[in-house]
Amino acid sequence: MTLNMRALDTFKTANPAVMAKVMYPHTPVLGRIGNLETRLAASPGEIAAAQSVRFRVFSKEMGARLPPECIRQGRDMDAFDSFCDHLLVIDRSIDGDSEEQIVGTYRLLRQDVARANTGFYSTSEFAISDMLAKHPEKRFMELGRSCVLPDYRNRRTVELLWQGNWAYALEHGIDAMFGCASLPGARPEAHALPLSFLHHNCQATGQWGVTARPELHTNMDMMPREAADMRNAMRMLPPLIKGYLRIGAMIGNGAVVDRAFGTTDVMVVLPISQINDRYLNHYGTDASRFSACSMTRAIA
Repeated sequence: MTLNMRALDTFKTANPAVMAKVMYPHTPVLGRIGNLETRLAASPGEIAAAQSVRFRVFSKEMGARLPPECIRQGRDMDAFDSFCDHLLVIDRSIDGDSEEQIVGTYRLLRQDVARANTGFYSTSEFAISDMLAKHPEKRFMELGRSCVLPDYRNRRTVELLWQGNWAYALEHGIDAMFGCASLPGARPEAHALPLSFLHHNCQATGQWGVTARPELHTNMDMMPREAADMRNAMRMLPPLIKGYLRIGAMIGNGAVVDRAFGTTDVMVVLPISQINDRYLNHYGTDASRFSACSMTRAIA
């Protein structure tokens, strides 16, 4: 999640009217579990509230070193926020308006939108261009800035996020998703077991292969395959990465240490065609129900 200072300056000077135009005028609920629901942000105010949630987690909890403007406003923000879509998890049991009910968020960037703007965020850490070039007929979507408040970091919230992701992917004809996922801490050796397990058992290869940028590449092969016990490795992985793996995701070659955010990042690659049938059936049923609502963009 390396920061782009020039992009931040662009965001700070963005016209609020332009920001408002890229929002969905009507945002249907994409998934619901109990008192939690997921949908896209409906206004610049909701995006700002999601950025505040990100700030609480990335800066206050994880100690990320954010630019002065982010600290002044108490929001994790950059220029990508102005043209990405923002998936929210909202707890309707919390008193107040929707901006006070946001407990989790995801940033979604479709390939056509990336091309029309500054590209994909992940290119700052991983060499994704080769993978994209091998699939010129496919439509990609980048998942990023995943953030959930501590009390909501459970399987239910992860499942709800995926209901939203899947409904959105169906609506836009997405063929593959990818994005950076983070392990806490900037010392990869502290994650020797889970990183080695991912390297030996979950690596994306062939036409789906993605490698960390050479100048940032950190070897994930720290332990022999026989020593990378699956049960212990899975126990050490963050819930979101475990959720990716359950669905059928693959992991790129090499990790990247993000000093600013204090994390060790891996690349997640998830072709729709390789999603586990069990989850495809489950999310497909929910998504078809919710995505029937109109989700037309004001501008792409």
